[in-house]
Amino acid sequence: MSSQLILPLEPRNAMTRADFIEAPGNARALAYLERWPDWSAPAAALWGPGASGKTHLAHIWASQADAVVADARTLREPLAGPAVVENCDSAESPDHEPALFAMLERGTPLLLTGHTAPAMWRAWLPDLASRFGALVAFELGQADEGLLMALAVKLFADRQVTVPEAVVTGLLRGLERSPAAVRDFIARADREALSRQKPINLQLIRELMAE
Repeated sequence: MSSQLILPLEPRNAMTRADFIEAPGNARALAYLERWPDWSAPAAALWGPGASGKTHLAHIWASQADAVVADARTLREPLAGPAVVENCDSAESPDHEPALFAMLERGTPLLLTGHTAPAMWRAWLPDLASRFGALVAFELGQADEGLLMALAVKLFADRQVTVPEAVVTGLLRGLERSPAAVRDFIARADREALSRQKPINLQLIRELMAE
């Protein structure tokens, strides 16, 4: 009897509005972004831990505003037109600051992201630090049970994998309650299933959690 060959597939990494999982912890940020261009200021910020939805929301707004997406760690020149600048609190040098400050000064529509509140972002330019502190900012709150469940289903779907609900429930029961932990474990489970040429099931989930 022949067995079905399991082939590795690249994750779909869907970043559209239809793919976004709305929850109490991100509802205010989503509502504000969807008001564009009716913002109270030209620039806004999103902050929260890894896998909390910052990049997904940033891409939703970028699609609305026809904005380019850049990373603060590699930004060197001001960008023309609306822009997303991610990882604003992760740059290890001030090389990006003149470009970012110039965009803030001229009122460029901007959406900035970071892991901590903008008032805590390190800035070598004093004027930039004050700009960070004055940003309209939205914290992406802690994920609840419903969001983690929906996120797990989406992450599996992004990898074109369908699993029973019992697998998702068992996965969430044994993991740290964070989107990053769910994302990283699903990637690990997918790699292991491909290596073994077997489906992702409760037995595999339990084995990986026991390691």
